[in-house]
Amino acid sequence: MFTPMIDDCHQPIIEMENISFSYRDQKVIHDLNFTVKERDFVGIIGSNGAGKTTLLRMIVGLLPSGQGSIRLFGQPIRRFKDWERVGYVPQKNSFNPLFPATVREVVLSGLYNNKNLFRRVNRHMQQQCDDALEVMRIQDIAGKRIGELSGGQQQRAFLARALINNPDLLILDEPTVGIDAETQAGFFELITHMHRHHHMTLLMVSHDMDMIEGYLGEKPKQKNGKIEFFVRHSHEIQDCEVQDLQHSLS
Repeated sequence: MFTPMIDDCHQPIIEMENISFSYRDQKVIHDLNFTVKERDFVGIIGSNGAGKTTLLRMIVGLLPSGQGSIRLFGQPIRRFKDWERVGYVPQKNSFNPLFPATVREVVLSGLYNNKNLFRRVNRHMQQQCDDALEVMRIQDIAGKRIGELSGGQQQRAFLARALINNPDLLILDEPTVGIDAETQAGFFELITHMHRHHHMTLLMVSHDMDMIEGYLGEKPKQKNGKIEFFVRHSHEIQDCEVQDLQHSLS
């Protein structure tokens, strides 16, 4: 029987129980039990082939879990319907740079799901798009083709697409791969700002140990095979901010 882990202040957003997954005869995820709570920032580190992307694809419903149970917002994933609550940015290498769409069209596509697949774009949807473009500071390139952009600009566009529904959960799969170090630092600063100041839970696969450890701590909270989970809880941020305020006033 599935028993959710419940915290009075921080409700579970993702609950994984006894998750296992194999490629052919090689098991990459074995008996994983892990809970992501409201406003957590979870960084996932692991070598190539460790199962990081596989795990994310199971969480967003693109891949069935081999064994075990996954719940999103308290619902078994097979019955979960509120996908507008989840923003997902897949790996950049899954994108076709020749795709004939503008930045605005790509961002607007984040509003379409099974509930409103054939809905016409109305004024409210355009405003949602404008807001997402503004947050990502890409209003000035809204009319450009997505394939014409730099790697950093493309990632901002995909992040705007994931944010257009103002999701409660944002899932990022190596969002800084293929972009220069300065742009990576700016992108990660933007993500950490969102975690600090917006009511959002984040789950991010990254290859950048320095950035992960710098924000989430040097020691993983949990390991599973070759995957390591680094976690920073929202209450830790709030406690630090209170301490900083007390120090400035003393």
